[in-house]
Amino acid sequence: MTQFAIILAAGASTRMGTCKTSLPWGEGKTLLTYQIEQWLSVDFTPLVVLGSHNSYRQKDCPIGSLTVINPHSKVGKTTSLLTGLQNIPADFEVLAISAVDQPRKAEIYQTLLQAHKDNSALITAPTYEGKMGHPLLFGNDMRSHLQNIREETFGLRQIIKEFYSVIHQVEFNNPSVLIDINTQETYKYQLRIFE
Repeated sequence: MTQFAIILAAGASTRMGTCKTSLPWGEGKTLLTYQIEQWLSVDFTPLVVLGSHNSYRQKDCPIGSLTVINPHSKVGKTTSLLTGLQNIPADFEVLAISAVDQPRKAEIYQTLLQAHKDNSALITAPTYEGKMGHPLLFGNDMRSHLQNIREETFGLRQIIKEFYSVIHQVEFNNPSVLIDINTQETYKYQLRIFE
C-alpha cells in the first residue's frame, strides 16, 4: 500500500510571529516532528514541504520521512502542494494533505484511512458537528485534479467545491479535527489541552 502524507510547512508563520515547525509540542518534540511521527506510525510516508526560509528544519525530520524545498512558497500554499505532488510516485494509493499547524493524533489518521478504504472513496474528510476539518485523504483518481489546482481558484477549495457531493465525511466526537494553530493564543490553549 503506497500511502503518502504531504505536510505543508513552508508558510511564513506571520500571525504566529515565529516559525511553527519549531514550536514545542509534547515531550521533546516540535510541532513538525510530532506530526511526522504520527503519520509514520500509521504507515504513511510523510513528505514535508519547507520553504527557503526554514529549509534548515530538514534536520528535524526523522528517518522514514522525505523533505522537499519549495522556492516559491511566498506565492501561496498552492505552490507547496504542487511541489509536494511532484515528489510523490504517480501510482500512490492514498494521499493525505495536512499542514504543520494541524496536529492530530495517529488514531484520527487511522480512522480516516480505514473509512477511506472501506468506502473506496475519492476523497475522505473528518467532520465535527457537521463542520469539515483536516486532513483530507485522496484516492489516486484525484491526482490529475490535484495537479491542476491554482492559487487563483483558491487551490484545494475548488476541488472541495467541485467534488463536495462525493466526499466521504467521517464524523468525530472530538473538535481536534478542526484545530488550526495560527496565533500564539491558539497555540498555548491547544498545547494545554494536548498535554
